[in-house]
Amino acid sequence: MSALFSPYSLGDLALPNRIVIAPMCQYSADAEGRATDWHTIHLGQLALSGAGLLILEATAVEPQGRISPADLGLWSDANEAALGRVLDSLRKYSSMPLAVQLAHAGRKASSAAPWDGGQLLPPAAGGWPTVAPSALPYLPSEPAPQALDAAGLARIRDAFADAARRAARIGLDCIELHGAHGYLLHQFLSPLTNARNDAYGGNLENRLRFPLEVFDAVRAAFPAGKPVGMRVSATDWVEGGWGLEQTLALAHALKARGCDFIHVSSGGLSPLQKIELAPGYQVPLAARIRAESGLPTVAVGLITEAEHAEEIVAKGQADLVGIARAMLYDPRWPWHAAAKLGAQVAAPRQYWRSQPRGLADLFKNARIGMR
Repeated sequence: MSALFSPYSLGDLALPNRIVIAPMCQYSADAEGRATDWHTIHLGQLALSGAGLLILEATAVEPQGRISPADLGLWSDANEAALGRVLDSLRKYSSMPLAVQLAHAGRKASSAAPWDGGQLLPPAAGGWPTVAPSALPYLPSEPAPQALDAAGLARIRDAFADAARRAARIGLDCIELHGAHGYLLHQFLSPLTNARNDAYGGNLENRLRFPLEVFDAVRAAFPAGKPVGMRVSATDWVEGGWGLEQTLALAHALKARGCDFIHVSSGGLSPLQKIELAPGYQVPLAARIRAESGLPTVAVGLITEAEHAEEIVAKGQADLVGIARAMLYDPRWPWHAAAKLGAQVAAPRQYWRSQPRGLADLFKNARIGMR
């Protein structure tokens, strides 16, 4: 039996296989953060892919926390209704478990979409003032973000919890908190971006405090049994920054609080990062965290081939494998992986007749009659 196509459970959520469609920002919501027809089309094709879990893109918990003016949001009744309609469409034709990544961009908010350059947008160009743990800009040429005070911390923590309640109401199965890639929770963790001298800055215990408070608030707001996890950058790839040993401390603290999984990425905090890219370059980080924390672990990072994903799970380097850009390039990646690995995958009955000759058992429960 293929390890990649063996079942797995996160909390009470049963997954048919170990393939996770990792969050991928689409920058295609309307100006109020509402999901659009693009999300129905984009998520619809991914929901028919046969993967074990689909995690929706980074979804802002307040308007100020959007990466771009076109980010998806879950801070209002209108956001909730629009995303609910998209999910209703998906569920008519797919039983794939669905998660959402709740996020706040912090100092990396108010940016143009990648195809428009990705630079910080001033208010005159549709941007807004940003917030962060400390008044330290991402680039020296950019205006400094506003350091969050106690009221700001409480507002954002409550916004995460409120978004979690909205996620539960529209039937999402799982929540992933975005604590990676240089966004707000990561900014609190790293000494490169957290220069506070209060209870939320300084030593490691203090820098962990706000991300853990956010986790606790979301866990309390989301139904028991439905999994809540966190995506992390295991290293900043910058000397003196956040690193693997500190990530292990975070993983142990999350596990003690009932965290269901950790999704291991890296980088994104500083333009000074130095990364040597290669297929699976982040997998050793995931393997170490899995081995030492015991948390169910998602590995991700330039994993494009079925055989590589199979090896990661079979060797116990991770419990689940996140596929992102490769899924955009090939939305049927799980079908093709199953064909290569001699496994079966769920497919909609409208597509059953597409099975290639010689792969008659590729689709589970497929029964085709012809006249």
